Amino acid sequence: MQDRKILHVDMDAFYASVEQRDNPELRGKPVVVGGNNRGVVAAASYEARVFGIRSAMPMRDALRRCPDLNRVPPRMSLYQDVSKHIFTIFREFTPVVEGLSLDEAFLDVTNSLQLFGDEISIAKEVKRRILDTTSLTASVGVAPNKLVAKIASDLDKPNGLVVVTDANMRETLDPLPVQVIPGIGKETLARLQRVSINTIADLRQAQDRDINPIFGRFAARARDRAAGIDVRPVVPS
Repeated sequence: MQDRKILHVDMDAFYASVEQRDNPELRGKPVVVGGNNRGVVAAASYEARVFGIRSAMPMRDALRRCPDLNRVPPRMSLYQDVSKHIFTIFREFTPVVEGLSLDEAFLDVTNSLQLFGDEISIAKEVKRRILDTTSLTASVGVAPNKLVAKIASDLDKPNGLVVVTDANMRETLDPLPVQVIPGIGKETLARLQRVSINTIADLRQAQDRDINPIFGRFAARARDRAAGIDVRPVVPS
């Protein structure tokens, strides 16, 4: 298979960052975007995350954790407009862009290297253009495939850039908690921990007898993921 160059770009606390950008009084303060007390948190600033506040958390729980929380109603049409601008920047570097949400996308830049330089230069330029034109930061993971790029983008937030290659794949992935692999939820995690599988390295080296009862016919794929193997293409959307 061709050696691919994949970027996963993830905006940092997107909705909350837009609100902090537009209202200087909110900068440096814990902010959540969401509705009334019966609703859930749509987004939390990094200052709010210090209190353990996360998106999808009930608003009442968030307010209990941080009485000084600043709550802002969502402005979805604005977030959509900013997102369109960001995706326009992505497509200046490659037509192979797979959006996952308003604030997150995979970019396959394999065929863009002759035009724009290596994948790290492209990642830096994407981040720079987003910051220059929106005053928002993005974190980028660069890797040979989608799985590893997505994991990498989350390793140095906010405003991070993490590059994983075949050479440093094992040392990067092995120590990470196994739940950073997409698709491993609470139930699966609990079952893995019962057989002492806590890190990606544990899963990569696991015995069939331990993981077959947990993953069934997907056991081999789970082990492949722990080894950083992912053959899925970036599908333009």
